[in-house]
Amino acid sequence: MSAPRVLATALLIAAGAGMAGAEPTRPLATPTVVPLPELGSAAAPADAPAAPVPPADPACGGAGWAALAEARARSAPLGLPPVPHPEGEPPTAARIELGRQLFFDRRLSANGTMSCAMCHVPEQGFTSHELRTAVGVEGRSVKRNAPTLINVGYVTELFHDGRDPALETQYLGPLLAMNEMANPSAGQVVARIAGMEEYRQGFSAAFGAPPSIDRIGAALAAYQRSLVAGGSAFDRARYGGEGAALDPAAARGLALFTGKAGCSACHAIGADHALLSDNAFHDNGYGFMREAERQTPAPTARVEVIPGVVYEVERSYIASVGGVREPDLGRYEASGRPDDRWRFRTPSLRNVALTAPYMHDGGFATLDEVVAFYDGGGFPHPEQDPRIRPLGLSDAERAEVVAFLRSLTSPAVPCLSGEARSARPGNY
Repeated sequence: MSAPRVLATALLIAAGAGMAGAEPTRPLATPTVVPLPELGSAAAPADAPAAPVPPADPACGGAGWAALAEARARSAPLGLPPVPHPEGEPPTAARIELGRQLFFDRRLSANGTMSCAMCHVPEQGFTSHELRTAVGVEGRSVKRNAPTLINVGYVTELFHDGRDPALETQYLGPLLAMNEMANPSAGQVVARIAGMEEYRQGFSAAFGAPPSIDRIGAALAAYQRSLVAGGSAFDRARYGGEGAALDPAAARGLALFTGKAGCSACHAIGADHALLSDNAFHDNGYGFMREAERQTPAPTARVEVIPGVVYEVERSYIASVGGVREPDLGRYEASGRPDDRWRFRTPSLRNVALTAPYMHDGGFATLDEVVAFYDGGGFPHPEQDPRIRPLGLSDAERAEVVAFLRSLTSPAVPCLSGEARSARPGNY
């Protein structure tokens, strides 16, 4: 038995597909080996997965990092507007530092195993590259992808369906969800935090008051609003007067993005800044397509057991070890309005090359897949946004759009992950 076959079989048995030491009753198919780029190659091929996030910059995690983060949160990086803050609640270094501590603390979960940072991994663009959808306490499945937190301070309605209007209260969703951090009540979390001397001191320094529901949210929000990253090659070319900052392929991709492809109709680019999102909700056909697939699934599914080795696995195997896949109606689940079915929030495309997998359920592994989906006109159905239409892009044009998307990566990202690792979590 080949090494990949041994690995795939072992994974299925360990997960419960084989019982009492027996191998699965039907043999696995021969794997498909997907070529990977050679290490040290000068450029990733067009169909490469998300670019690896540059290593954390340790120089950004030293003493005084929180003061630098405060200054950044109060500023307007090249290409971005000033970060909005609640009226009368400007960020402070003490609150940012406290928020970072809470962000990494697994004691915020019911059984002390999950922290915010375990789904929003700093070294992975504050998302998770390994998982299409998040996994909560005790391995419980979550039906949606963990979105990046970089530049989250500009998002006006949070979660993929916009169910929460503020970072100060957003944390309560995962805190209480039984498939995420699984706490029975917010009050129990407050009492747990208030019982720790380091937090009593931290909240006193940051707020002059003890831990509470609103102060925990304010600290987490202050830290997340400091995760600002602009100044990309695109920003330098469009807003910094450095036309040569964009390479020719990316420049052609920008012309397609704002022209023939029409991407900027939702991923907005303004005269003095670009959020690369309209912060609105649209039906692009993808949610409807995924629901159709859920209701009439293919007999097999592709499973990547190690990078580049993919098996077609019978769904009966997967069903024997996994939960039932839930429907996802998008914005409707927050609003209850029938016309919001299949609508999801437009994500910003800033740093998108670092934040795979893509779409609300992580269904696309590469930017090439995303561009191909839109080029094909989505998945037409009566409620699909009319702006989603076949684009007729050539292979070269698709590659140029991807080149432009890669130009949206900020050089500030390594500093954000360096700051995130400025101290060990309180419960390491």
